[in-house]
Amino acid sequence: MLQQLRENKSLQGALLILPTMVFMVGLLIIPLALTLVASFGQRSPDGGVIFTFSLDNYIRLLGFQPGCLQPSCFDSLYLQILWRSLTLAFQTTVLVILLAYPLSYFIARAPRKRRTTFLFLVLVPLWTNFVIRVYAWMMILRTQGVLNGFLGWLAGLLGIPFAPLEMLYTPGAVLVGMVYEFLPFMILPIYTSLEKIDPSLYEAAADLGANSFRTFLRVTLPLSLPGMVAGTILVFIPVMGMFVVSDLLGGRQVILVGNLIQRQFLDARDPTFGSAASLILMVMTLLVTYFYTRKFGFGEEIVAA
Repeated sequence: MLQQLRENKSLQGALLILPTMVFMVGLLIIPLALTLVASFGQRSPDGGVIFTFSLDNYIRLLGFQPGCLQPSCFDSLYLQILWRSLTLAFQTTVLVILLAYPLSYFIARAPRKRRTTFLFLVLVPLWTNFVIRVYAWMMILRTQGVLNGFLGWLAGLLGIPFAPLEMLYTPGAVLVGMVYEFLPFMILPIYTSLEKIDPSLYEAAADLGANSFRTFLRVTLPLSLPGMVAGTILVFIPVMGMFVVSDLLGGRQVILVGNLIQRQFLDARDPTFGSAASLILMVMTLLVTYFYTRKFGFGEEIVAA
C-alpha cells in the first residue's frame, strides 16, 4: 500500500489537498449554497426561513415592493445604500493608494538594514484589536476630542474664535477610519513589487537619458502595477462588506450594505432578505474585481502579501 502511494503521484496530490478541500467545502461552499437557497425563500413569522422559490427579496433590493412593479411603488433606499457602499470602497481604495505608494517607495529604497524596522512600524497597528483602533479614532474626532482640543488651543494662541467641529458620525469620519484600517494592506503588496525591481533597470534608463520623472513613469510605475492590483483587491473587497467602522464612526447614520446585512440578520430577523443582500454584495464585488484585473492584470504579489 505504501509502495503504491509512493508511486501514485495523483493519489499523493489528492491526499495533500484533501484537508483544504474539506475546509473549503464545509466552511465556504456549503454556507454559500445555503445563503443562495435562503435568498429565494420567505421570512417565517418567527424569523426563520420558509424554503420556497421567490424573487421578492431581490425585487425589494431593486426598490420595488413585491407584487407591485409600478413606478409609484419604487423606493431607491436600498439602491442608495449599494451605491454609497460602492462609492466609499472606491474612495477608500484611491486614497489608500495615494498614501501607500510614496511610503512603500520610501521603504523599498531605504537601506536594507532599515527596511525591516520600517515594515515593523507599518505592522504594529495590526497588533492592536480592530475595534480598539476604531474607538481611538472616536476619541480623536469627537466634539471634545483630541483634534478639536488641539484646534481650540491653536485658535486661542492666534486669538481666533473657534467652535468645535462636528467630525464624528459623518461620512468623512467613516472614510478616515476605512483608510486608516486598510492602509497596511496596500503598503505591503506595493512594497513587494517595488523591492523586486532590478536596480540595473534604473541604470539603463539613466544611460538612455531618462530623467527621474520619466524613469518613474516608464519603469517604476509599470513594474509596481501588479502590487497595486493586489492591494486594491485586498482593500476594496473588505471595505465593501465592512460594518463595524460605519457603525462606530458613523453613529449608525452612515448605512452601508454591510450594515444592512447585519441588521437584517440580527435586528429585523429576516435572514432571507439578508441573504439576498449578501449575494448582491458578492456579485458586485466580483464584477468590479473582474473588470479591474482584466484591465490592469493580476500579479503574484497578492500571495506574498
